[in-house]
Amino acid sequence: MYDEGTSAFMMVCTMLVFLMTPALAFFYGGLSRRKNVVNTMIMAFSVIGIVGVLWVVLGWSLAYGGDGSSPFFGGFDQLMCSGALSEAVSNAPLEDASYPGVVDMAFQLAFAAITAAIITGSLAGRMKFVAVIAFIAIWSVVVYAPLAHMVWGGDGSFIGDRIGALDFAGGDVVHISSGLTGLVLAVLLGKRRGFGMMAYRPHNVPFVLLGAGLLWFGWFGFNAGSAFAADAVAALALLNTMVAPAAAMLAWMLVEAAHTRKVTLVGACTGVVTGLVAVTPAAGFVDVWAAVVMGVVTAPICYAAIAFLKPRFGYDDALDAFGCHTVGGIVGGLLTGVFCVPELSWTEVGGLLYTGDPSLLVSQLLGILVTIAFVAVATLVIGFVLKAAFHGLRVDAREEGEGLDARQHGESAYPSFNGLD
Repeated sequence: MYDEGTSAFMMVCTMLVFLMTPALAFFYGGLSRRKNVVNTMIMAFSVIGIVGVLWVVLGWSLAYGGDGSSPFFGGFDQLMCSGALSEAVSNAPLEDASYPGVVDMAFQLAFAAITAAIITGSLAGRMKFVAVIAFIAIWSVVVYAPLAHMVWGGDGSFIGDRIGALDFAGGDVVHISSGLTGLVLAVLLGKRRGFGMMAYRPHNVPFVLLGAGLLWFGWFGFNAGSAFAADAVAALALLNTMVAPAAAMLAWMLVEAAHTRKVTLVGACTGVVTGLVAVTPAAGFVDVWAAVVMGVVTAPICYAAIAFLKPRFGYDDALDAFGCHTVGGIVGGLLTGVFCVPELSWTEVGGLLYTGDPSLLVSQLLGILVTIAFVAVATLVIGFVLKAAFHGLRVDAREEGEGLDARQHGESAYPSFNGLD
């Protein structure tokens, strides 16, 4: 029989991760300009529809199907999530599973959705909505599903097994991949009108707090659920998911105060996100004090990437998906190689601090480099193909000036508002 406690735990975690995508829509919507808030939010929210269908049809099979012989993708034996119905009909565990395998299908679907949604933060205010839909559809199948297999595909997987890199809940698979994809697309799109000459202020700071709070809440399912059991490792991951972003928030506020002489609510929320990103690859591998250190270290690095690196190189990562997720994911992944407790490691290889052996740190670095190379090349190819197919990825100058809400969607978030944008 299935373990009812673990089954219930995993279903609740699935629902928490699912909540993260609409939460991200609020977070991004608050950060956007008033004339683009509907477009910003629907880009993130519509991902649920796109990924929800494609994951069932093909994504799950490519990520977790097959016999494990391929290091790069699963197989085609579980198209349309075949096996879900037979398991429900028999109501009997497969291979002594403690909870129904169909829960894994839903849990990983929610992961795929939030990953694709993060990308949209880099595209705000200038990309054709139909091109966004097409890109997310292709990317989820061609990039995300194979990458999930390479990291989490079990024996024979390229990054997780052959390289030996650890990723508890998605440092490589979710954060580095999504933020880097956003950066590549942002470069292909070009800068928004007036970028560097005018300030782009968040139009609704309370939306930002609402989104960040719901993201943090959903992240408990994201990290604790990645233990795949209602056990002490899940509890450790949950506690680390509390303390790392708490420490990162404080660190961000201190750095912001030193730099600008002000502490902002948007900054505090951004600090929380950087801490959540940093602890994701390490949540079930590190002690609580190490999670605090990871939050304290990661927040200033992400702050520097957003405040100094972006202006220095001039790329227009609109809502800082790259600065938060890719930079935070890289730092978190590397620190996993330092702080991983040997007894908790999936590969039985501990971090540098405990063993004095840099082998895990090297594996973490190699896994990150492979992720970056694969995602960057694949995103460039998809981007150029769609650019040709849609005669450009970007809306015209008039649409951009008037706002994408009215021109792309025929809606206004605040139809009675007559003030300045």
